[in-house]
Amino acid sequence: MDKQLILEEKFENQQLNSLLEWRCEPKKWSVDTTSSQLVLETDQETDYWQKTHYGFEADNGHFLYMNTDKNFRITTKVKAFPKSKYDQAGLMVRYSKNVWVKTSLEYITNTLSKMGAVVTNGGYSDWSTQYMESKETDTYLRISRIAQNCYVDFSWDGEEWMQIRIAHLDIPGDSTISAGLFACSPQGKDQSVRFDFLTIEELSADPKEAYL
Repeated sequence: MDKQLILEEKFENQQLNSLLEWRCEPKKWSVDTTSSQLVLETDQETDYWQKTHYGFEADNGHFLYMNTDKNFRITTKVKAFPKSKYDQAGLMVRYSKNVWVKTSLEYITNTLSKMGAVVTNGGYSDWSTQYMESKETDTYLRISRIAQNCYVDFSWDGEEWMQIRIAHLDIPGDSTISAGLFACSPQGKDQSVRFDFLTIEELSADPKEAYL
């Protein structure tokens, strides 16, 4: 049975889908209609993180999102060209400053990056990671939200998906949350990022749908 699309943005027109809006809009962004991609460059020292380990609070990353109270799966394909340590770009779901999840391939060195997810509950972030020998790589990412839970996966080809994280969100089960694309440069600026598409499809309340 086909799932109902909540949003399908293929970046084929200069005008973004009317459901989408920016939080901390980057100074430089555009839609490349030739390649059908959203293109942006990150502003200086932008990030999402709350308290844990480092002690600081950052809530100024670039985030292009829509709001929904549905159970959903959000998917994208992203390619980043990092310049500075911790440069990152991927997907985010957000209830508030104190409750959100982001996933990305995060640049560490010229030979290693970290595929992972940051889960923030109660104003404290945790970061689960696995090393990847990759840079400037096309990465497919998806997050499935079912009630108070989310399921995070990645893929190199958009067909075979590998689990990154299952996490609980400290929110009411029927909450409206924001879901979309994010990018940041915690220690630098001018990371170039290209997103190929953004889709959000409705899921049922059955947790099994997170793996279909």
